[in-house]
Amino acid sequence: MEVTAEIVKELREKTGAGIMDCKLALTESGGNIEKAIDLLRQKGLSAAVKKSTRVATEGIIGSYIHMGRIGVLVEVNCETDFVARTVDFQELVKDLSMHIAAANPIYLKGEDVPEEVIDREKDIYRAQARESGKPDSVIEKIVDGKLEKFFDETCLMEQIFVKDPEQKMKIEDLIKQNIAKLGENIVINRFVRLQLGEGSR
Repeated sequence: MEVTAEIVKELREKTGAGIMDCKLALTESGGNIEKAIDLLRQKGLSAAVKKSTRVATEGIIGSYIHMGRIGVLVEVNCETDFVARTVDFQELVKDLSMHIAAANPIYLKGEDVPEEVIDREKDIYRAQARESGKPDSVIEKIVDGKLEKFFDETCLMEQIFVKDPEQKMKIEDLIKQNIAKLGENIVINRFVRLQLGEGSR
């Protein structure tokens, strides 16, 4: 299939990749846009891994208020003020703010979960497994599986992006995708989520 300017333009609009990258991906995929997107993502994500070690101190603090009842602040860093001002970066921060409001993560990533919290969760899962009559040989596997689910539910980077649940894309993957797209390291530094009435006595 011939790689026309129109199909290159379509691929660029869908991925934000450069013209030459789009042409190469389309040539490699025989003009199939979906396969070309996959190729670009593969190449981009491997490049994103390399960029993820670079220092990111620029960026913006995004905010989102939902009906006056839930408020979110999130600091997302990149490498330059130029990228921080782009529409794509600002859209990402907005999406992250809305995701945090909806999904209510407690921690940023698995490493941030205190050891005592992990130990307490494991004790609960072991007790539940024993209560349901599971043999000792499978209890630890059950505990590991439930702990993984706990991280998926409570850690922002492990959560499925609420705007795209069908794709099963984790926030970690969304960040990598944007590193590939914008060409700079991107880091969620911290966030806070407030809900009306929480902590009231």
